[in-house]
Amino acid sequence: MKLFIKVVSISLLLFPLSGCVDWVDDTTDLKKYVAKMNKLPGGKIDALPEFKPYNNFVYEGASMREPFRAVVPVVEEELLSEKDEQSNELQPNDNRVKDYLETFPIDSLTMVGTINQQEGSLLWALIRDQNSEIHRVTVGNYMGLHHGEIVSLDERQVHLIEIIRNGRGGWKKRTRSIALNEPE
Repeated sequence: MKLFIKVVSISLLLFPLSGCVDWVDDTTDLKKYVAKMNKLPGGKIDALPEFKPYNNFVYEGASMREPFRAVVPVVEEELLSEKDEQSNELQPNDNRVKDYLETFPIDSLTMVGTINQQEGSLLWALIRDQNSEIHRVTVGNYMGLHHGEIVSLDERQVHLIEIIRNGRGGWKKRTRSIALNEPE
C-alpha cells in the first residue's frame, strides 16, 4: 500500500512537467510570425512630461481660534477707581484652598445652565470646563486663574470679580461675566 501511494504521488508531481517536453516538431509558422513582427516599424514613445516643482505651503493658522467653535461671550469691565488701584491693601488670599475650576482660564469655562431645588432657594450655575465636565457653582465659589470669586448669578450669567496685577507692583479688581451658552 505504501508503495502504491508513493507511485501515485510521484506520478502526480511529474504530470504537470509533461507540458514542458518538446513535442512540437514544426515551429516554422511561429518563426515566420516573429520575423514579420520584427520587420514592422517600432512605435513612437512620447517624451516624459515636464514636471513642475512642488511648492510647499506651511499652514500658520493652527494657533488661531477654531472657526467652528462658538466664541464664549465673556464681558470684561473695570470695577475700581484709580484711588482704589493705588492701595496695596488689596491682594489675593494665598492661604485658602483653591477650587478645582481655578485651574482653568475663564475663557475656557462655559455656562450651560442653572438649577435650584425649590423656588426661592439657592441658585446654582452649571459650568462646563475644557474637559467637558459639568460643575455646580454658586455665590462665594472661585473659578478662573486670577482668583475670580463669584459675586452674583442669575439664569443668564455668572458675575465674578478677579484680583489681577495692575502692572505697578500692586493688585486691582476686575469684573468678568460668563453668559449662558445658548444653542443656536
